[in-house]
Amino acid sequence: MKNKVLLIGGRSKAKALGVSLLKKGYQVTAINDEYKDCLKLAEIDKLTVINGDGTKPFVLEDAGASNADIAIALTSNDEDNLVICELCKKRFRVKKTVSLVTDPKKTEFFYKMGIDSVVCAISVITGIIEQQAFVDKITTLVPIGEGRVQIAEVPISRDAPAVGKKLWEINLPKEVIIGCILRGDITMVPRGDTRIASGDMLVIISGEGQEMAAIKELTGR
Repeated sequence: MKNKVLLIGGRSKAKALGVSLLKKGYQVTAINDEYKDCLKLAEIDKLTVINGDGTKPFVLEDAGASNADIAIALTSNDEDNLVICELCKKRFRVKKTVSLVTDPKKTEFFYKMGIDSVVCAISVITGIIEQQAFVDKITTLVPIGEGRVQIAEVPISRDAPAVGKKLWEINLPKEVIIGCILRGDITMVPRGDTRIASGDMLVIISGEGQEMAAIKELTGR
């Protein structure tokens, strides 16, 4: 059975994300309050498009929110995204909610309000720069070429089994190490007694074919 995804707001973001999710086999519905944006979105084959305000319960209901597995709020207004995710989570019992935020200072508050994943463009860009600096250094130390070593980014959600555990308590494959933890604006080189926190981005280094087992152990997925 296909997972059902709701995309609310954000024409260009919704368009790109919708195409990507459809290619991966998801069933996707996009909600947008701008009719012109809806016409553009409707050009995407197999994408269901609803014209309406995603902060209104009856619009979410018409879009089938009660049957959705994931709701992603992409509007340019942080407050609207919070309302959308709160409605989806508490009224329509959507399993996973994802919100875009423009202000990185709001990230922690959104998590406290029960949003499962919070994405801030500023934080993401900062993280990419930090991770690239880390990768640039690590490539001088290990033979990444020819697939012998894999480097992967693993986001840790609130319900991940690794949350609250020390590194030594996590049963990772022998050929896997956690080389770096990105926590907000902080880049950490972990020790055995470092605890994993919700919202962490882990950079794992693994032997060929070991990364999927490690990701499952860390995230439960």
